[in-house]
Order: sequence, then C-alpha cells, then structure tokens
Amino acid sequence: MDGSSILIDDCQIGDAMRPALRSASLRLSRGEAWAVVGPSGGGKEALALALSGGLPVVPNEGGAYRNDLAGAAAVVSFGAAAALLAEERRDDDSDFVEGGLSEGRTVRDYLAARLPVREAGLFPGGVGLEAHPAVVACGVAGGSSGSFLDRGLKRLSTGECRRVLLCRALSSGPALIVVSEPYEGLDAPSRERLRGTLESLAEASARGDPGTPALVVVDALERVPSAVGLVVEVSGGAVTYAGSRAAYESSRAAIARPPATPASPSSPALPAAPALPSSPALPAAPYRSRGPMAGAPGLGEQGDTPLVELRDVTVSWSGRAVLDRLSWTVRRGEHWLVRGPNGSGKTTLLELVTGDNPQAYREDVSVFGRRRGSGQSVWELKSRIGIVSYRLHLEYRYLDESPLEDVVVSGFRDSIGLYAEASDGERAAARAWLGLAGFAGRGRERFGRLSFGEQRALLVARAAVKSPELLVLDEPCHGLDGEQRRFALSVLDAVADRGESTMLHVTHDPDEVRPFCRRVLELRPGSSPSWAVIDA
Repeated sequence: MDGSSILIDDCQIGDAMRPALRSASLRLSRGEAWAVVGPSGGGKEALALALSGGLPVVPNEGGAYRNDLAGAAAVVSFGAAAALLAEERRDDDSDFVEGGLSEGRTVRDYLAARLPVREAGLFPGGVGLEAHPAVVACGVAGGSSGSFLDRGLKRLSTGECRRVLLCRALSSGPALIVVSEPYEGLDAPSRERLRGTLESLAEASARGDPGTPALVVVDALERVPSAVGLVVEVSGGAVTYAGSRAAYESSRAAIARPPATPASPSSPALPAAPALPSSPALPAAPYRSRGPMAGAPGLGEQGDTPLVELRDVTVSWSGRAVLDRLSWTVRRGEHWLVRGPNGSGKTTLLELVTGDNPQAYREDVSVFGRRRGSGQSVWELKSRIGIVSYRLHLEYRYLDESPLEDVVVSGFRDSIGLYAEASDGERAAARAWLGLAGFAGRGRERFGRLSFGEQRALLVARAAVKSPELLVLDEPCHGLDGEQRRFALSVLDAVADRGESTMLHVTHDPDEVRPFCRRVLELRPGSSPSWAVIDA
C-alpha cells in the first residue's frame, strides 16, 4: 500500500461540471514541505484547497484518491479570512448596542477557543496567551502597532487578520498547514517574522522532526522559504511538475537560458527593440458619474476646494486610538501614497473617505467640499469615487455567480452586483476593460470561478471604468501574479497620464510605489504626532 498521507492519482478537482483541474497527480507525506506554483487562474489555489479537504477530488477512470490529513488541516488564505469575517458579520449585534459599535469576538477569545485540549488548561479563558509561542512568532501580542489580542476580529487590518489565522494554525496542532500567498498585506517587519516562522517549519520538516506538520506554501517560488524542498507546478488546469525543488529550478534555468551563439564578425548588428508604451490606452467612459452633489463643486472643476479634508480627526476602537488628531488635505491632481505598519489605520482612513466607516459622521471629514453628515447620501459620494479594497473584494465574494461583464459594469452603479439594465455604452466600456485586463471573450464567466488574483485584477478594472474623480486603492495588487500586477500598475500609470482622477494608494511593497505619488501620508502609531506628511 502507498505510504503517502495524501494520494491524488489522475483526479479531477472541483466542480464536476467544470473542474478547476482535470488531471492532477500528487503524493504528499506527513511532515513534507511543498511549494505550489503556477500562473493565477491555472489551478494552484484549487489544488491547495483540495489538499486541505476544502474541494472535492474525484478520480478519473483508473485513478485513485486518499487524504488522511483532511480532518486535521489548517488553512491561511484570503478565502479563510473571508469566511471568518462572514461569521463575525452574521453574529454582529452592533444594531443592539449603545453607540452601534459592538467589538464582537476578540482575537484572544478566538485563539483560546481553538487551543488543543492539552494546552487549553495552560491558558484558561485566554489568560497568558501573550506568552504562547505561536502568538509570539506571529507578532499578535506585539509589533509595530502593539498587541491586538483584545481587539475585535472585525476591526483587524488585512495583515493583522492574516497573522491571526497563521497563529491559530500554528497553535491548533494540525497535521497539515496550507498557507496561500503568506506575505500579501503584511508590512516589512511582519514579513520578516513570518518568513522566519515558515523557514523554521520547513527546516524541521527537512530534519524529519517528529510531530512536524506537512507544510504547503502557495506563492511565487522566489518568495517560498529556501528550506521548502519540493515543488508542484499547476498550469492550465493540470499538474505539470511534481518533484524536487532543485530539479525544478534547474529545468527553469535551462529553459530561460538563451542558446549560445558563437560571435561572428559577419553578423549584422540587430536593431534595438522598440520601447514598449509605459501605459495602455484606457477605454473612454460613456459618462463619469450620475452628476455632482448639490452644493458641491461640479465634476472636473479645478477650484481651490479640496477633494478630501480631515480636520483633527480621531478614530478609536475599544479605547485605542487608531487615528489620533489627524489633519489631512487632498487637492485635485495630487496623487498620494498612504503608508504605515499593519494596524496603523490606513484602511480606516480610506473608509472615512469612502463613507464605509460610521465614525466619519462624528468627525470633521469633508469630501468634494461637503462635510460628512450634512445631507449628502453615501451613493452621491460613491458616484464620484472608484474603489479597490479588501472590504469590497469580500463583499463581491458573496455574489460569486455574477458574470464578469456585470462586475465591471457595476462600477458605474457603485453597487455590489448589477440590479438594473446596463446601457450599450456601459457594456461596450466594460468589454473594452475586460480585454485590457486579460479577460477578452470571457464576459459571461462567473466571478466565483476566478482565482483570487484574477478577481482582484477584475476589481481594478471595475474601479477605473467610470474615470472617477477620486480613485481609492487599498493594496490593489494584493494576490496578483506577475502579469496581473503589470496590468494593474500600468492602469495606474495611464490613469495618472490621463489626468482625470486623483489617486490615494496604499501599499506595503516599495516596488508598487508609483513615481507620480509625490506626496506621502505616513501613519506612525505610538509616536507623537502619530502621522506625518512627506513630499517625496
């Protein structure tokens, strides 16, 4: 009998009518460390989810399947974060709490409830969790923004939520840990801490330490810890390689290496390749919004009225100031980079601007020349804003049967989903953007069938389709592969060139900072003042 803990031999993975992988074969043993690589949309996420028992695996004729680890697997991924936040939203009792801001379940409660029986007695009710090795390793009880053990799960930033999921995975004693794109959404110190944790797990696997869980890391190979010695490549809905990392890297290097050509004095000098355009030609929007808000500057006016103005704004959760006496002004044509460590309030700040944070009504926040709470509706506000954010992505995951074309068209309507007939102009613009984003001819496909990276690329197109006055980008490249990342960044460059939109951009990756973002708002938790404006 095969000694593998997971045996997948010529199997389909996913929906029987339209499987994500039609032919997959892999053998994984307890304690091994694997990297899962391949292009976004090629099936790598589906394979990783199947290994954890999260997707059906059906043998083809003559195939075989067995998974002894499915019941003891922990998953750290965007999907896992979405499920956790959906659970919190279902149990949210803010409508019945004075002030309407229930904290909900805390990180401490969540982690303590999932400790194995042998450890639960050491941390009754979560007391003393600060000293738990997993809590320390993941920086949940300390770090650049302090401890967030006693913060509500729904108040976590993207990076903090990922750290909590990994902490739960490490502390729950699983036989298999699946980590998908582990560094997305993390600030630099958190990335280094996580890299060390994963490296230690992989090294324990290589040594054969007893009790070491199997580790599966889904990411670009260059970001996978060096001690992960096995690779499975998934492309085009099939497993195209499964074996040692060293052999895989050697084969890739051989393919990438150009054939040697002896020098010949008679060979003519080849002309230089023409320079590629730095940004694509963007499709024109049939219109830019449903019209200006009453009493606000009209669309496209270049007066002195700021697009965004915050005066002495303080936002707190459970007595902790996330933003402390922040004053900030954004004028038309100013493109801003917003940066700071995980938990410093970047997403909270952007949600004050977009109207997605209820505390905006308590503070002095003006957008398009009108103070929040002075009569304009959220929909009037959003008609002039394009948004890419973690929250928006989560919301759209609930409408996974939406056709791709409808998702892009919904950018004109500022809705999650499309609930009215679209005009011919809207449809034409959406199809043009689908082509630009690499989805030409796929407009009737369903959003839920796309990989996380493909979904994110589509939401970038949705945000830009109406040429909004204000483009709010909260980690727009989160989860994108190389080609999708180039698309997203080229769109930002083209939007800046066109000059119709002002951008607010959050990213932790220095390679994603655009040269046109010449102004920087840096959030500095624990300092006084806790923010600074920098001219780049």
